[in-house]
Amino acid sequence: MTEPADNLVKAIINGIEVQAPSNLSVIQALWHAGYPRVKSVGCMEGVCGSCRVLVRRAGAREVTTELGCELLVEEGMEVNFLLFPNPTHHTYQLDDIPNSWEVQDRFHHIFPEAAHCRSCGGCTTACPKGIEVERGVELAAKGKFAEAGDLFVECVMCNLCQTGCPETIAPNHVGLFARRVTAYFHIRPSNLINRLERLRRGEMQVVE
Repeated sequence: MTEPADNLVKAIINGIEVQAPSNLSVIQALWHAGYPRVKSVGCMEGVCGSCRVLVRRAGAREVTTELGCELLVEEGMEVNFLLFPNPTHHTYQLDDIPNSWEVQDRFHHIFPEAAHCRSCGGCTTACPKGIEVERGVELAAKGKFAEAGDLFVECVMCNLCQTGCPETIAPNHVGLFARRVTAYFHIRPSNLINRLERLRRGEMQVVE
């Protein structure tokens, strides 16, 4: 059934004007306009496609980051999909970590840049899911992996937080590591792990 013209809104998506009902997401608006739908790809098929987009709403100067599967199309909206590779130099095997006492030390070997977070808030601002990304990185760096992992439960690995980081931290991968090690190990109390890490770095004096 064809939608009445007065129920449609016009938006510009990737430089092309489309018309679609306002109750459709940006992704659905593209399909409505005749763009091909790739079978078995994307959130409509049960697998997140991380459809990250830059958005400028009508009459606004601000550009925001959103997810095209969640954002409803609006009159006069301009949307551009962000396509960039997803490289990561963070490789590890949980089997290589002998026990939970070693997790924080291994974390800083895998993610050495995490300790250099500038607390600029760029990653948190860029996150379309409203995650406290910066706080999650801070917690992980302190060995509080269970708490850090809890913050990243809604993460869809869209990588937008990486684009907002001047220290080239991959906060979403930090969050994924935190969730993995928390599930893999029965993590011991973070204050105890942190104390051991300080001893290992020579920051605390041991009196014999």
